[in-house]
Amino acid sequence: MFFSITELEHHPILFDVLYQPGEIAFPEDLRQIGSLAAQGRTELLRNTLGEIRIRGHVKAVMEGVCDRCLEPARLEIDSDFDLFYRPVVRTANHAEIQLEDGEIDLAFYEGEGVELADALREQILLSMPMQLFCRPDCKGLCPYCGANRNQVNCGCRSPFIDPRWASLRDLG
Repeated sequence: MFFSITELEHHPILFDVLYQPGEIAFPEDLRQIGSLAAQGRTELLRNTLGEIRIRGHVKAVMEGVCDRCLEPARLEIDSDFDLFYRPVVRTANHAEIQLEDGEIDLAFYEGEGVELADALREQILLSMPMQLFCRPDCKGLCPYCGANRNQVNCGCRSPFIDPRWASLRDLG
């Protein structure tokens, strides 16, 4: 769904959409499970130079790789969003543009408007945790033999001393 400046000049646009897996491109280590649902409102902010506000709610189930054991890990995203987009202004000297305090949450768009799928992709990625776990008590992989400690007790003793470093221990 594309929100064009021309249409937004006349009236706000309400949306209630479903995106099926594959319709929004996510990084290869993250995939969408089932439909992604989004509802909300898009409007052109008055007395601005083309600033667009998209606010609403997104709900999706995403699957990635557990950061501890490398098994599939699912995360439900059910969050509100309030996004602001300003048109890109080209400068001849390519100088840096300083953002004020209230502009940190601002994104930029080129062309005649904003694509909803791009805004939702950004919102999903920002909603993902820094580390994704298959479950809160994931034991991860054994650092010595590589076994998944959620499935087997490998019996490796710790601390394991790598024989390749043993000669350095004798230097002290």
